[in-house]
Amino acid sequence: MTPQIEAFLEMMAVERDASPHTLAAYARDLADAETATGGLMQADAEGLESWFADLSRRGLSAATAARRRSAVRQFYRFALAEGWRGDDPSRRLDAPRQGRALPKVLSRDEIDRLLQAASRKDAAAGLRLIALVELAYASGLRVSELLALRVEAVRRDPAYLIVRGKGGKERLAPLNGAAREAVKAWLAARDEKRKPETPDSPWLFPSSGRTGRLTPRRFAQLLDEAALAAGLDPARVSPHVLRHAFATHLLEGGADLRVVQTLLGHADIATTQIYTHIATDRLTQVVRQNHPLARDD
Repeated sequence: MTPQIEAFLEMMAVERDASPHTLAAYARDLADAETATGGLMQADAEGLESWFADLSRRGLSAATAARRRSAVRQFYRFALAEGWRGDDPSRRLDAPRQGRALPKVLSRDEIDRLLQAASRKDAAAGLRLIALVELAYASGLRVSELLALRVEAVRRDPAYLIVRGKGGKERLAPLNGAAREAVKAWLAARDEKRKPETPDSPWLFPSSGRTGRLTPRRFAQLLDEAALAAGLDPARVSPHVLRHAFATHLLEGGADLRVVQTLLGHADIATTQIYTHIATDRLTQVVRQNHPLARDD
């Protein structure tokens, strides 16, 4: 890694609060461009265009190519600001066309079926899964945020949680009555399970594994089992699908897009707008099925 790339990544971490995951991805992207062009500080526009065109031939997705383009474009803006270069050879790199797939979403009825299937599990395991599903669906938490919840955050039955999301940014996540009742029931079972001689885990959903808390992989496995028991396709059910359902159902109910953006913790409203397409499609389908003038017969 060159000193210039190291300086750029340091700037991203300090000034833009980029996450370790983002920094690692940018480091890989810039290292690839550095190798392919013979050096970013010496590369010209033709060399960058040749590197960028080669990405698709190497089988990289449009999303990955777009991220690599973004990394290089930001690097050269930084290089210009620092006076390392007097030009920006990346300015002619066109963003790759990429169709954005609509997120998978469960209906309200399917959420209910999932909860009913969870309630048929053994007492403590069922209560834990119900609490997980209710929290994810009621608040739109990312799976990483959900599984990182500490038990002290819910002991006093709060109406909102303070969540630390991407980039360390905090936001309020609402809890409805069903989620709060589910958490109370899980806390009672959790406390009953704990042996008096062992210290209490700080995590709301503790585990005997290395991290001490439930992992995203295990949560996904539990959802797969509940989906099968509910007669749902497990491929349509995941922790992130519950977050999608939260956003879509809010918009279907008339929530303001900016409010949903805030609740999800999206930095860019364009990320939230994807849910408006789902909500519109579903509402159109409801009208076609139920409005007498919309029927074909």
